[in-house]
Amino acid sequence: MTDEEMIHCRIPERQLERAIAIMHRLRAPGGCPWDAEQTHESLISNLLEEAYECIDAIRANDRPHMREELGDVLLQVLFHAELAAESKDSPFDINDIACELSNKLVRRHPHVFGTSAVNDTQGVLNQWDAIKRKEQAIEDKPYLKNCGNGLPALLRAAKITKKVAKVGFDWPDHAGVVEKIREETNEVEQTLHLPDTAPEVEEELGDLLFCTVNLCRRRGIDPEVALDAANRKFERRFNRVEKRLKELGISLQDATAEAMEEAWQLAKQQEKN
Repeated sequence: MTDEEMIHCRIPERQLERAIAIMHRLRAPGGCPWDAEQTHESLISNLLEEAYECIDAIRANDRPHMREELGDVLLQVLFHAELAAESKDSPFDINDIACELSNKLVRRHPHVFGTSAVNDTQGVLNQWDAIKRKEQAIEDKPYLKNCGNGLPALLRAAKITKKVAKVGFDWPDHAGVVEKIREETNEVEQTLHLPDTAPEVEEELGDLLFCTVNLCRRRGIDPEVALDAANRKFERRFNRVEKRLKELGISLQDATAEAMEEAWQLAKQQEKN
């Protein structure tokens, strides 16, 4: 089947091939000008955006939307693969990507494809980490080398704290983390007299956030998920505040702090009810 025939193919089990052919056509001469201009670097923001939109669909349990968003994430993979295949510097294509992934999955699951006796989740995770370190020849390099590089700061903090906890660098109980959070809060309070530009302000706030991420990890809570839920709750309650003020004939711009606080407490009470 030619590329042109594949582009219009409707055979269900050949749709991945079809998507690859379409991506190739978009980048080819006479294709799409926008697609032709893109580079690996220019597509970074698209990859991040599509990943987060997919996460949003998953959290909403919106199956049709999830299918669409997963397709958008796949598009980013196909796009980068097409760009790599065109490169004269160490070119590779989607089949090379799939091959490397398949080989890695087999190597890192010796309890499935080999003779390893690991049979519980924690054992699997420890085994994966050990194999990864051996593959990357980093046994004698810093334990946290490249840990979470490229991740947003909140997610990287969670990854770092989780990794060091594996080797016992952790509090003995939850109370120890809470006490550390109190300590960091006190240190933040001691910076209140400083100007916002003072380096201590950012440093102490960062320490407080880092400790909070640690408590999330210990309680089995994804800090990104927790913060997202807090964002949604705040948005929901503030929408109630705005609605209440409108009922009173007050705009957000004209509302006093007292009026806003009263509307906020009412919004909280309405949610509880």
